[in-house]
Amino acid sequence: LRVVRGSVFDVVVDIRRSSPTFGQWSALEISAEKGNQILVPKGYAHGFVTLVPDTEILYKVTDTYSPGHDRSIRFDDPAIGIRWPALPGGFQLSDKDRNAPLLAEAEVFA
Repeated sequence: LRVVRGSVFDVVVDIRRSSPTFGQWSALEISAEKGNQILVPKGYAHGFVTLVPDTEILYKVTDTYSPGHDRSIRFDDPAIGIRWPALPGGFQLSDKDRNAPLLAEAEVFA
């Protein structure tokens, strides 16, 4: 993933139950100005919040998108404890993200 315009606060979470780092997260700011990018490995959840209006993101993926395999976890799950940046006006969430299960209840990798 890379940002072609604007910037995002980008987060990955290990969702492999058998992993010693299960539930741990890492974050970084990705921006067009910095030119940085991230590769999200298999077995990790991925999310981001845009930091400026009109941000554009470019994804490269290993296969064709399959909506039937799409899963979510709560962005504000206290068991994960992601420290999201404060945004004026708060977050605008999709219904899918607003209703996502906690990690303990989510369908994740073994």
